[in-house]
Amino acid sequence: MGVKLLTETYVKDYDGEKLILQNGDVINSRTVIWAAGVIGNRIRGLAEEVMVRGNRIKVDRFNKVVGCDSIFAIGDVAFMETMDYPQGHPQVANVAINQAKRLVKNLKLFESNRALVKFEYRDLGSMATIGRNKAVVDLPFIKFKGYPAWLVWMFLHLMLILSVKNKLIIFINWAWAYLTKDSSLRLILKERK
Repeated sequence: MGVKLLTETYVKDYDGEKLILQNGDVINSRTVIWAAGVIGNRIRGLAEEVMVRGNRIKVDRFNKVVGCDSIFAIGDVAFMETMDYPQGHPQVANVAINQAKRLVKNLKLFESNRALVKFEYRDLGSMATIGRNKAVVDLPFIKFKGYPAWLVWMFLHLMLILSVKNKLIIFINWAWAYLTKDSSLRLILKERK
């Protein structure tokens, strides 16, 4: 698709025309799309030792900020070390959603003077659409790509939409965009020859 992927390569600087990589390589471009990395804002009043890499806040297994009694952090800003995730959890929505659900349950347990339950993340996999009829599916038990992955991605996302009315409207919009080849969804499309 004309995409060149560089791994284990870090951006050192960008001046609006040249992207300079850590290894000294230079890529001439006036357009750079940053698609990875989240850095949190520093919060005044928190001890310096709870701030870790990426300005994430160190939390215990209950999402309580280390050294604080009543401050909690979840999602991208929370850094929780576990056996499975010694470098912290991935900064994806599913982690934040699950941490929020566990925290709500734990706060209810705390109110009733019952033992809290540690947060444990179970990775169900990931999917991404990368173009017309192109997607990748990476589940714990199978990995596949192409048109079948695109169909699975479309179906799952449609099923996760809340109401029947919304599902129908979105399905019609997707079908129309597919039939008319309207690329307003900003997908990566390969140039036709």
